[in-house]
Amino acid sequence: MEKQVRKIVTIFNLRSELEDYETIHAEIEKGIQFRGTNLWILMFAIVVASVGLNMNSTAVIIGAMLISPLMGPINGMGYSLATYDFYLFRRSLKNFIYAVGVSLLTSALYFFLSPINEAHSELLARTSPTIYDVLIALFGGLAGIVAISSKLKGNVIPGVAIATALMPPICTAGYGLATLQFNFFFGALYLFTINTVFIAFAALVVCQYLKFPIGSIVDPDRKKRVNRALTAVILITLVPSVYFGYQLVQNENFSQHAEYFISQVSVVEGNYLQKSNINPSNKNVDLVYNGYGLSPKHIDSIKLVAFFNKIDTAKLSISQGFEASFVQENTRRYQSETEVLNNRLNATTFALKQAENRIDSIRNIPALGEKLLSEIQPLYPQISGCSYTETFSYFMRKDSILRSNRTPLVIFTVSRNTLRTADKNKIGEWLKSRLEKPEVLTYYDEIR
Repeated sequence: MEKQVRKIVTIFNLRSELEDYETIHAEIEKGIQFRGTNLWILMFAIVVASVGLNMNSTAVIIGAMLISPLMGPINGMGYSLATYDFYLFRRSLKNFIYAVGVSLLTSALYFFLSPINEAHSELLARTSPTIYDVLIALFGGLAGIVAISSKLKGNVIPGVAIATALMPPICTAGYGLATLQFNFFFGALYLFTINTVFIAFAALVVCQYLKFPIGSIVDPDRKKRVNRALTAVILITLVPSVYFGYQLVQNENFSQHAEYFISQVSVVEGNYLQKSNINPSNKNVDLVYNGYGLSPKHIDSIKLVAFFNKIDTAKLSISQGFEASFVQENTRRYQSETEVLNNRLNATTFALKQAENRIDSIRNIPALGEKLLSEIQPLYPQISGCSYTETFSYFMRKDSILRSNRTPLVIFTVSRNTLRTADKNKIGEWLKSRLEKPEVLTYYDEIR
């Protein structure tokens, strides 16, 4: 057992392939310089990334990220903090600020001169950073500094440049500056800050883990001040991203509920859904119908479906593309007898199809109960029978009675005390998935 543990430790050992400390130091020091060739390459990469964002081209943006030399001073800051080389840190920070300034000015100038100023999806994606961007930057930075420290560098650094995406947010910030859209500017700059801080933090962690040598004696009080400042910067950067990540998850959940709700109310007794709009940030859903006109009863039924799908009915807007009274008045006034007959025929055909669907559904009900029994019985042999039907639930709301959608009702015949509560919960979840219904009424007829 001990040998196996040692083998595993050896497999994951980073120090066995560690580059010479002086070589690593020289490589990092070389990467922080921004003058001559590096500066021109940065400006060219910024223009390429800006064109990619402007034209909404992912391939061009990836190419710009491969060209970019921005990773150098960021790794330099993490490395210098880990080794308490404050002279190298000041140089890295100075070059980094200089590079960011040049990048912002270059991208802002491009977008100021560009005739196309519409914000495409690639631009919009850089303005709402979340906790997931923190994870990408942290683990991408870890891969990058491990590659720099290793003798087997491979092609990790270009991959890290693509994954952490330093170029697009700084170009998006330039777009916001050029068009005076400061929500773009600050959102993209925050994403760029997240990438910078956590790539540098990853470099610091790896350098300390690999015990890179400290070049000079450092006052313990100064060490404490540096560590406190670093902790504060990480927390200030991290906390908003956690909140934005939570908001992202909430918005996704709302969108899923809203889309399922819309699919249930796309046709309401002769009225069809012409247009729908979901606004996850405000939790609003707008529906526009065309057809024979929505009565108060129809609207109440739509709201009831919304209630069952966890949609706030106070934020549900239901309107008609054409006023029913206007349509009826103009129909009497302007439509010919043939058009009237055609409309009636279409309505009758629609009603017949609905009736046929109902009949088919009723005919299939017994067969569905048999299918459910054949599927569940191998998993739970104690279930000996299954009854399936569909029913309605009625609710008192103010002075009227509202009816729910058709709800499946399943009754299983089982031996007494052979199913645990956990088993019943699993069966209930399986029925919802199997029947593709959010609500299923399940009962157990226990026999001796």
